[in-house]
Amino acid sequence: MISPARAGLVHNAAQARAVLPEWWPVLAGMALLFGPTFYDLFTGAWIGEEQGHGPIIFALALWLIARKWPATLAPPHPHLQSQSAGSWAGWPLLAVGLGLHLLGRSQHILMFQISAIICVMAAVLLVKRGAAVVRMLWFPFFFMLFMVPLPSELVATLTLPMKMAVSYATEQLLFLAGYPISRSGVVLQIGQYQLLVADACAGLQTLLTLEALGLFYLNVVQHTSAVRNVALALLIIPISFFANIIRVITLTLITYHYGDAAGQGFLHGFAGMVLFLTALSLIVFVDSALQWGVRLKGAR
Repeated sequence: MISPARAGLVHNAAQARAVLPEWWPVLAGMALLFGPTFYDLFTGAWIGEEQGHGPIIFALALWLIARKWPATLAPPHPHLQSQSAGSWAGWPLLAVGLGLHLLGRSQHILMFQISAIICVMAAVLLVKRGAAVVRMLWFPFFFMLFMVPLPSELVATLTLPMKMAVSYATEQLLFLAGYPISRSGVVLQIGQYQLLVADACAGLQTLLTLEALGLFYLNVVQHTSAVRNVALALLIIPISFFANIIRVITLTLITYHYGDAAGQGFLHGFAGMVLFLTALSLIVFVDSALQWGVRLKGAR
């Protein structure tokens, strides 16, 4: 006897084989179109600190799409047949995506190149499966917006006060802990070492990446309480700020105890892992606290 779970996997595999002849030319065309862009991203922007979150967000978005993909292949209900047919609105969106791709590649504008990937993917789904399927997959496409780099002028304007706040908090906390530390702007002096709090350590892009991580967590856990979802989404901002402080403190202490080479070498990348692990742990902790609060309120 076949278990229900195995039967479901067999059914999904059969569906995938059935639609493969329809989809492989589309997938091959998109691979040819965006192959050079992905090559440039994986050998350039996505291996740097500022845009290093890009492949993570893209992989998570593809995973979210894959989770719901069997539902998009399900035969539509007879009454919803017209809503599940391909939508003409996909063609203008496809034209916009191709235009962004052409402009981004010719002018080396990363924001346009990544935006084009999202537009073309959404346009293909609109043309092939209709608006109902795009609405079903709205969150993965929204989630991919977090890998689109913002204009450098906006990032610079918003990043400076954030770096100042993180630098100040780091100085105060380590001074209270008894470390010989002082600060001048965003430059920390601890012992014989000077550390510049860079954009990648406490910038706007880091905050947006952590916000994306929190929204991904919310989408996966699927809470039914709207109050809990909104509260956690808002609390992700101070959680991200605190996680940035932990990262800068970690780098500062590594440099102070093990030297500048350790702080700027392998352990600098490890501090980035500390940032995301800290943020994720805090999100789970705050979510558990909110769950406890909701249950306590319901018990009254």
